[in-house]
Amino acid sequence: MPVPSAFATRLASVAEDQHAKFQFTNEADPALCSQIQKWTEDLGFEFTSCTTVPWSAVFVSWCVMQAGATKAEFKFSMQHSVFVNQAIKNAVNGTGVFQGFDVTAQSPSVGDIIQMNRGGHKFDFAFAKTHADYISHSVIVVEVGHDSKGGFAFCIGGNESDSIRQSVVRVNSNGFIQQRDQNPFICIIKDLK
Repeated sequence: MPVPSAFATRLASVAEDQHAKFQFTNEADPALCSQIQKWTEDLGFEFTSCTTVPWSAVFVSWCVMQAGATKAEFKFSMQHSVFVNQAIKNAVNGTGVFQGFDVTAQSPSVGDIIQMNRGGHKFDFAFAKTHADYISHSVIVVEVGHDSKGGFAFCIGGNESDSIRQSVVRVNSNGFIQQRDQNPFICIIKDLK
């Protein structure tokens, strides 16, 4: 298993820190709401609401920025599809430190970002490659390992059940993300910084 870069370790640490602070707090709670506003404004976006505007992409973008990535390196956005589309372009062109791949092509590592469908949609990697405006979700990989059920990527995401939550993404015996029927996985952004 590759040793995570200093940046990847920082990114995982930032996500874990935010989870530790807010995992038991709802987005409507003043403490988390003010943090969502801070993340949004730190990224240069206009804040309007904690409860009616999705903030999961803001959470991922802010964590990436906080870990030390620049606007030139990562396309900070209020939509996951925007930074995923740019990362796929980076991979196609062999440029950049965040590169997007089909989930069947790369295995997850600490500091990577896993994108998936949300709301029952079935967008695939080919669609993500040519579109930057669609509903999706993504999470930051903070740990990879094996347990009694096999391989996993332990992840943290924002705006999951109205808070910051942990989730497990299962990987197959080859280390690649195990696809699922409900809200299938779309892309993995490899963190090469």
